[in-house]
Amino acid sequence: QVQLVESGGGSVQAGGSLRLSCVVSGRTFSSYALGWFRQAPGKEREFVAAIRWSSGATYYADSVKGRITISRDNAKNTVYLQMNSLKPEDTAVYYCAATSALHFLRILRPDEYDHWGQGTQVTVSS
Repeated sequence: QVQLVESGGGSVQAGGSLRLSCVVSGRTFSSYALGWFRQAPGKEREFVAAIRWSSGATYYADSVKGRITISRDNAKNTVYLQMNSLKPEDTAVYYCAATSALHFLRILRPDEYDHWGQGTQVTVSS
């Protein structure tokens, strides 16, 4: 059993920054990847970024490259999403998720993730 808890969401002006955190508890495996997804009202859940737990390899959606950085602290069982130069279109509920998938195409798909956090709201105003 794996549990994930997100925090760090809030309201920010366009151009501002936020750092989201995801604390992972319960049984964890070195083969797991941790991903961030977001979902705006009326839209499908979309991939934002992911990191492989053991290697630290990272993956990003094209829409956030250069503005968002995913990282992890293995000792603290925590994954971070540093978001800079935020835009109104970044407004969404952000979810942390875990998957045992190893192939890069699979970790981009929300249906490949087995465990999800409760989500944290990010609102960017213009």
